[in-house]
Amino acid sequence: MKRLKILRRWFARKLGFARVMCLALLVLFAGARLWDPPPIQELRLRTFDMFQLIDPRHKAARPVTIVDIDDKSLAKLGQWPWPRTRIADLIKNLTSNGAVVIGFDVVFSEADRLNPDLVAGQMRDLDDATRAKLRELPSNDQILADAIKRSRVVLGETGQRAIATEIDKSLPFTGVATVGEEGAERFLFEFPGLLRNVPVIEKVAAGRGLFTIRTERDGLIRRVPMVMRAQGNIMPSLSLEILRVATGTPTLLVRTDKTGIRAVRLKGVEIPTDKNGQLWVHYARQDPSIYVSAADVLDNSVPPNKIAGKLVLIGTSAVGLNDIKTTPVSSTMPGVEIHAQVLESVLSGAIISQPNYALGVELLAALIIGILVIIFTPNLGPVRLVLAGATFAAILIGVSWFFYAQYRYLIDFTYPLLSTTAIYLTLIFASFVREQRQRVQIRGQFAQYMSPVLVEQLAQSPEKLVLGGEERVMTIMFSDVRGFTTISETYKHDPQGLIALMNRFLSPLTDVIIDQKGYIDKYMGDAIMAFWNAPLDDAAHEINACEAAIQMLERIDAVNKEREQEAADGGHVYIPLNVGIGLNTGIGVVGNMGSDLKKNYSVLGDSVNLASRLEGQSKEYGFPIIVGSRTALAAKDKFAILELDFIMVKGKTEPEVIYAIAGRDDVMQSAAFQRLRNITIEMLGCYRSRDWQGALDAIERGRRSEDADTLEKLFKLYEIRIKDFQVNPPAEGWSGAYALLTK
Repeated sequence: MKRLKILRRWFARKLGFARVMCLALLVLFAGARLWDPPPIQELRLRTFDMFQLIDPRHKAARPVTIVDIDDKSLAKLGQWPWPRTRIADLIKNLTSNGAVVIGFDVVFSEADRLNPDLVAGQMRDLDDATRAKLRELPSNDQILADAIKRSRVVLGETGQRAIATEIDKSLPFTGVATVGEEGAERFLFEFPGLLRNVPVIEKVAAGRGLFTIRTERDGLIRRVPMVMRAQGNIMPSLSLEILRVATGTPTLLVRTDKTGIRAVRLKGVEIPTDKNGQLWVHYARQDPSIYVSAADVLDNSVPPNKIAGKLVLIGTSAVGLNDIKTTPVSSTMPGVEIHAQVLESVLSGAIISQPNYALGVELLAALIIGILVIIFTPNLGPVRLVLAGATFAAILIGVSWFFYAQYRYLIDFTYPLLSTTAIYLTLIFASFVREQRQRVQIRGQFAQYMSPVLVEQLAQSPEKLVLGGEERVMTIMFSDVRGFTTISETYKHDPQGLIALMNRFLSPLTDVIIDQKGYIDKYMGDAIMAFWNAPLDDAAHEINACEAAIQMLERIDAVNKEREQEAADGGHVYIPLNVGIGLNTGIGVVGNMGSDLKKNYSVLGDSVNLASRLEGQSKEYGFPIIVGSRTALAAKDKFAILELDFIMVKGKTEPEVIYAIAGRDDVMQSAAFQRLRNITIEMLGCYRSRDWQGALDAIERGRRSEDADTLEKLFKLYEIRIKDFQVNPPAEGWSGAYALLTK
């Protein structure tokens, strides 16, 4: 122990305490990189995102076509799922037009509800002869199976979090063999359950692949698993299986080593992966030219060169079908296009990957540059110090970019840059401590010669507070009590009672906002303004704001029940409190704002104005919670989201799609909500395509549905608009946007 102390003192004396600390930091950061915690991973991933944004994949050819079940198709052919006979027609038309392979980014897990035998059993007042004839007809599933059998079709399947049914061993699986280290299959992503297609079509398909896509921690899709385990079986992804069928490869090979999966191989192609069998997707920018509408394919109105010789993916871009993903190059990319991006990357040879030596390069760069900084930084002047730091940063960034641009290798520069910056700041802090000691000496030396104020300015050089702010992506909330003026008039002789009532409902609403990580900006009488993602970062600010809005309604309901009982007991009039809430996500300027006498931490911007307008519209549409499109996109997997309108707000030049939040996940999964949402999608599709009668018919069907009363205000609103448009049609080029007449 004594020798250790002596050795430490010797190092501290020879090198300086700050340099010893920096050497320890160098070792600490190397250990952190080997451990690779989530913050370091996300910093690295953001860097790779930036590379793809700067230099995305450039398309030399378009070998893939997407048959899109889009809003146009749904409006023309009806809600999804379609009858299997229509899917069979789709396959026949694609096959006859020369499609090489057809892949489905959907799963047909249940028998067609329109199968003749099922219809025969469900229809009332049907004579026995007709019922018997219906049962003799081939099923829609068999018709689809016959079409699949005469083509080269890859069916999509999906992994599940739980086992729904036992695997049917009689149905085929794609052969997958591993070459290399045994037991490396444990690195593959695994799903306890597997959702397959109905057996009659499953057994005749040319291939089967999982279309399951895993998101990163921040919700982006950067990597797509090429092979996975589902219910105990190693299975290829949908895109890999399409390539296998297209190349005629009988069995897929998975190359492994001690660190995990290295690559997957099919005839003539080896695809490098990470240790979990994931391919880094080399994204190109979204390409509308590879999309054709499913309705056009069924009409045979698609140009032949769009289909002939192409790999065809069938999927959806319709917002209502919830298959919109976020990628490094786009915040709203349909999931089916991600599979297309994988196919294009492999077929064009434009694949990005992390080489085996990437980690070694990063550690070596951090070590060399860190030691150079430790040696030379304390001896450099301020100007040279800045130049040296800029030079090291430029070298790191340049080398990383060189590997990406020339070889499509992903070499991380953020770790060595972070390590070097930490060492640099430590040395600067040590210098600052030394300067602080000098300031103490200055105070002692000059205190008797100068006023205390001047001495302190000399020692500290304080900066004056300036007003300003920063730009952030935030979620803003406005809430207001409907008809509060009427309620307050009942308290005109009891002002203390009115204050007590306001505190009674504002307190629980405030508690909810704060519990959900929100910040109360201000109270405006009975109204509240709040925002999320400032001053503290909140990665889930949209979700938290939506959850707060729902809980606010629940708290108001509880307060109303108590007040109703108190009114009944006291024999006075009961007027319920009804709250309208507007939520919007966008860029805002947040900071201390005000005067030199009084400041307030607040937010300004167009996103704030839109949130206020949305709150004002809640009474018009009949829903207490109305949200903007960015909020809805972030919350669509957690809450029951219903599209309401495409509006033009006063003071804005761009229209906005607005949505209602009708409840949490349990409401979203309910059959009643699904029916109402489908009817609303159909109504809006007809309305925006100027099919006025179709929109009115959809409204009438909606009114006959279960829980239709929740949409009555919305239906009436559109009825009035449609009847006006029938008399005074909108101008040519009308986009479907409606200009709000009120704020």
